Amino acid sequence: MSRARAVALSAAGVVVAAGAGLATVGLGGGEAPTTGRGGLPPATAPVERTTLVETQQVDGTLGYGSTRTATTSGGGTVTWLPAAGTTLRRGRAAYKVDNRPVPLLYGRLPVYRTLSPGMEGPDVKQLELNLRALGYSGFTVDEEFGTATATALKDWQGDLGLPETGTLAPGSVLIAPGEIRVAERKTSVGERAGGPVFTYTGTERRVMVDLDVQYQRLAKKGAKVTIELPEGGTLEGTITNVGTVATAGQGDDPATIDVTIAVRGRTSVPYDRAPVLVKLIAERHEGVLAVPIGALLAQPSGGYAVQVVENGRTRTLPVETGVFTQGKVEISGPGLTEGMKVGVPS
Repeated sequence: MSRARAVALSAAGVVVAAGAGLATVGLGGGEAPTTGRGGLPPATAPVERTTLVETQQVDGTLGYGSTRTATTSGGGTVTWLPAAGTTLRRGRAAYKVDNRPVPLLYGRLPVYRTLSPGMEGPDVKQLELNLRALGYSGFTVDEEFGTATATALKDWQGDLGLPETGTLAPGSVLIAPGEIRVAERKTSVGERAGGPVFTYTGTERRVMVDLDVQYQRLAKKGAKVTIELPEGGTLEGTITNVGTVATAGQGDDPATIDVTIAVRGRTSVPYDRAPVLVKLIAERHEGVLAVPIGALLAQPSGGYAVQVVENGRTRTLPVETGVFTQGKVEISGPGLTEGMKVGVPS
């Protein structure tokens, strides 16, 4: 993913320090706008009381989040694999070894030991939760592997066409946090089992951002963002994770942190990975006075002013500038009122 970039004075808006570099946005030096008949400017605009949203635009990648790897163990031959892009849910075969399904179960703990009657622990409860979700009953969901759990496990194994052992051995199931999407095969049918099978992701779209650490203050968990898609259109998103460890950049690239954004709504992007632009909201300036950026006059002595038009006459009113965004600038100062007309270029 390319590093985050700022887009100065875009329609999305960025912060520009008051009094800095206004010539770069077409305001020129200290000259007033061209006047029309009778010394009046060619056009006017009202001083508005509005809300300005300060944003920062950065690069992101729309995909399915980080990838994990499913692996086999214990030997045998891989006899079936799902295709890339396949969605797998609880109880469905993730792959087959010696024509026996290795089903997907949900959870956080790997099957690191053979579970059998008399055993206790959170991995037992994880198994029982899955059996209950798959429709099997007759046991209590707790951390104790009793004879009722073994009976339910045998019933499930029989329904899958597996030997009804009533025990669960390492490598006999794939554990994932929820339903998964196959990303890329790492082996082939006919290959010996005992290594990577495929990589997988979650099934929901995510935007991943390598965020320049200087913009870390803009990325807060739970904050809303806007995502611009490569084919046009936008999506709304919510920041779900902000990394706490910075990754050093290579060469002149800055250090970055990982930011994950959950996407709301559907996207027609057909690719597993697609570049997008993300607009992070820095601040909302509510109830401020604002005028078009072109209304600002850079003064020879420093600072800025606007040309007020009243009763067929003009006067120059010094102002302080705030945030520049969406083609407007926040202004303040003595004598400035909402609805006042100021000169702008035609």
